[in-house]
Amino acid sequence: MDALCIDQLHSDESDGPERPTREEALDAVATLIRWAGDDPKREGLLDTPDRVVRSYAEFFAGYAEDADGVLARTFEEVAGYQDMVMLRDIDLDSHCEHHMVPITGRAHIAYLPDRRIVGISKLARVLEIYARRLQTQEVLTAQVGDTIQRVLEPKGVAVMIEAQHQCMTTRGIKKRDVAMITTHFTGVFRNDPRYEDRFRSMARGC
Repeated sequence: MDALCIDQLHSDESDGPERPTREEALDAVATLIRWAGDDPKREGLLDTPDRVVRSYAEFFAGYAEDADGVLARTFEEVAGYQDMVMLRDIDLDSHCEHHMVPITGRAHIAYLPDRRIVGISKLARVLEIYARRLQTQEVLTAQVGDTIQRVLEPKGVAVMIEAQHQCMTTRGIKKRDVAMITTHFTGVFRNDPRYEDRFRSMARGC
């Protein structure tokens, strides 16, 4: 990923805004350094624009990835399994679309299969793809749940995200150790309180 440059990140997409060149991105970082009050030609900052551009290629790689495609390979041999499938405590790293600062936390994802299942790592990959974009936590939570529901067509999906936002902890109101919690339920998790309660209990480790 370090070798991936901003120019390459969306090379297969044509419906988004016109992308600047890598040189324009480097110049933009240098401009921000000057705006902050420092000299981008100072020894310690000479390579900073390049590092930032390469970091952005990694932070926002999700724009070039297809979450639907990640879930395309499924398995129908479930040997009669009809209960919840859950991944708990998935590490989450994203960036706030309002201030472009980190969102860090964890996610819990569950679904109730109907005829087919998917490799468990794919659930985490869907989260990662959407997280590696500029986000709000509310939208991220819904995107993950709706994608799993649309592609796998299970009996229901549940998503919970608990995260801290540096736009609140390191600037502005500066309230540390505050976690934001968002949930998104479809199918039986939305319509049957028993499934929602089980999900919440399992998310807490009970």
